[in-house]
Amino acid sequence: MNDKIYIGRRKTSVARISLKSGNGKIEVNGKDYVAYFGEGVNAEDILTPMKLTDNEGKFDIVVNVSGGGTTGQAQATRLAISRAIIDMDPELKPKLKVEGLLTRDPRMVERKKYGRPKARKRFQFSKR
Repeated sequence: MNDKIYIGRRKTSVARISLKSGNGKIEVNGKDYVAYFGEGVNAEDILTPMKLTDNEGKFDIVVNVSGGGTTGQAQATRLAISRAIIDMDPELKPKLKVEGLLTRDPRMVERKKYGRPKARKRFQFSKR
C-alpha cells in the first residue's frame, strides 16, 4: 500500500486517514475506534464502507480527526475511508455511490449577524 493520506469532511470536522493492509485494526486519535466513539451508531458508521465492499478486517486504518462533534467526526471518517477504498479499487465506486457514502455533506452552521442574538433570531420587539 502506498502511504497516501485521504481526507473526509463534515461540518467543521476533518478526518485524515492512512490505510495499510492488515487485520482490521482501526485507531482514532491514538485510541481504538470503539473506545473513541462508543458502541453506538457512530462506531458502526465508520465500518459501513468496509462492510459494503467486503473489505472488513483486511486493512489497518489510522485516523486523525479534529473539530466538530462525535457524529460529524464519524461521518468525516466514513467519507475518508470510502475515498480510500475507491482509490484502491475504482470498480467499487458505484456500490458506494448508491449508498450515498461519497457525498460530502455541505451543511454548515450559518454565521451570526450583527445586531441579532443568533444568525436569524431577533431580539424581542417592543411596540411601546
